[in-house]
Amino acid sequence: MKTVLVLGARGRFGDAAVQAFARDGWRVLAQQRPRPGSPAPAQPGVERLALPLDDTAALAAAAAGATVVVHAVNPPYTEWAEQAMPALRQGMAVARVLGARLMLPGNVYAYGTQLPPQLHETTPIAPDTPHGRVRAEMEAALEADTGLRSSVIRAGDFFGHGTGSWLDLVIAKDLARGRLVYPGPLDRPHAWAYLPDLAQAFVAVAERSDNAPAFETLHFAGHTATGAEFIAALQQAAAALGVAPAAGWRVGGFPWPLIRAAGLVWPMGRALARMSYLWRVPHALDGRRLGARIGGTGSSSLPWAPRPLAEALRLALADLGHGPLAAAPTPLAARP
Repeated sequence: MKTVLVLGARGRFGDAAVQAFARDGWRVLAQQRPRPGSPAPAQPGVERLALPLDDTAALAAAAAGATVVVHAVNPPYTEWAEQAMPALRQGMAVARVLGARLMLPGNVYAYGTQLPPQLHETTPIAPDTPHGRVRAEMEAALEADTGLRSSVIRAGDFFGHGTGSWLDLVIAKDLARGRLVYPGPLDRPHAWAYLPDLAQAFVAVAERSDNAPAFETLHFAGHTATGAEFIAALQQAAAALGVAPAAGWRVGGFPWPLIRAAGLVWPMGRALARMSYLWRVPHALDGRRLGARIGGTGSSSLPWAPRPLAEALRLALADLGHGPLAAAPTPLAARP
């Protein structure tokens, strides 16, 4: 049986990866930090490893036979500079001992504030923000490690499969009251990735890694939509769930000046303000290399390619508890 070790399995992408690999028949080892009084949920095909990331020997022993390691560890946004690289090096150490390919979900931060509208794997890396420099350092470390095989799959803004994204924290926060908030101009294309679809692409890449390069970068195209297109798809998704305000939708903007001012004393505000260019600068990811790399579909009945945006948003909203058939959010580990 094919075996994958998912590091950081309690997180949104980590759990999405656990679900996708298990659905495709892999034996899934889900690593997560032990939490007293919070037992890991039982799940068919999934073995929970309550081991710390820095215990390389114990993790490698528990994950013997794993041929793929998914590094889904994501430190708090304001602590990337201190925690992201040490965590990655710990994940690299485990993968190296196992002789497994390490797979990392990437983003577009390393391209810098002057990123071109179409991003290819060969587009020059030019980070000029703290978070962008961290991402560039992480990818450079993987490429430089000749004793490790690795794949980086870059994607746009994550949404779906739980809380903690722009969708639930800002854009659709007041959906039930008929109010939507978009963080940028409505005419600028922005890259998005629905997490379950991205996770399925990881499975497809993992299943076709026998002849892959020692180090590779791939782009998950996901969805590229202007603000107006995203809001329209979101309203369509809400209507499909029976959420349609009688007085019509109200669409507002995000208070960036206030966020920048608050950033003087609020680390998260400062971090968000530094990355606000992504809402103003049009960008999309070219996914042709990924398509050529994996082709067709994975071994499951779900295609690796992204589903339509309105459908992905409908599923994301239902998962957040919107609509008469989704009275409460589904716990991460219980999602199909």
